[in-house]
Amino acid sequence: MQMDKLVLKCFGVGDGWPCADRGHSSYLYQLAGSAVLIDCGESLSHSLKASGLSPDKIDQIFISHFHFDHIGGFFMLMQGLWLEKRRKELLVHMPGDGLAPIRQLLNVACLFDSLLQFSFRMKALCHGQSVAVGDLTVTALANTHLEGFRKSFQHDYPQQYEAFSFLLEASGWRVGHTADIGAVEDLVPLVERPLDLLVCELAHVTPEDLFGFLRDKPIKRLLLTHLNDRLWKEQGTVAELARRMMPGIDFSIARDGEEIVVEHDLQML
Repeated sequence: MQMDKLVLKCFGVGDGWPCADRGHSSYLYQLAGSAVLIDCGESLSHSLKASGLSPDKIDQIFISHFHFDHIGGFFMLMQGLWLEKRRKELLVHMPGDGLAPIRQLLNVACLFDSLLQFSFRMKALCHGQSVAVGDLTVTALANTHLEGFRKSFQHDYPQQYEAFSFLLEASGWRVGHTADIGAVEDLVPLVERPLDLLVCELAHVTPEDLFGFLRDKPIKRLLLTHLNDRLWKEQGTVAELARRMMPGIDFSIARDGEEIVVEHDLQML
């Protein structure tokens, strides 16, 4: 029996607060022969090195938004890829507000394009835009995570305030990744069709709201991440509530360094 599999490496699963026992958001998806990294929370470079993966392993990077628990490890990652002599081209997708300042900071840090031994490009994400990474397709879906900031600060700090979730698709596979959301309704475009896996944050919505929303959705497996400190300390209560409210959904709570493997029987596709 031939099997096709998704491998998800959880480098950091913590929320935005300082965490003594968790790194910050960073997830490596290996699917359909490609490897994409979603978010670069601190301390990604340490976790990547400890994993034993090659600096050439990552094909493309997707940054959901610019809160530092999602971007704080990016610059050390870039320095590490330079020092460890990455050779493969690297394309990084991110909200457009970051293109110029991130380029400038890389230059200030002397990580010039001419110094790198690999081709490096950055590209703005757009809602609904699909990106091909080999046989894998990644679609960016705008969400409302930063709408409160937009309403409060747009006048004094004009910018786009973009935040994105992601849909990963390959032959027979559909995987949703929320990054951070503003409301459970942000999940609608991810769950319109069946998902093999939903990686969903639990810091900006309540467990009751999330589980109530997901209970009748076509999700084979749910991985809860980004729990706030209170919920992290009360994982047993969270799990019991999930079992009671979502009896038909297989779920677990992610931990740093965990590797999630999901398999498909190709004869069933």
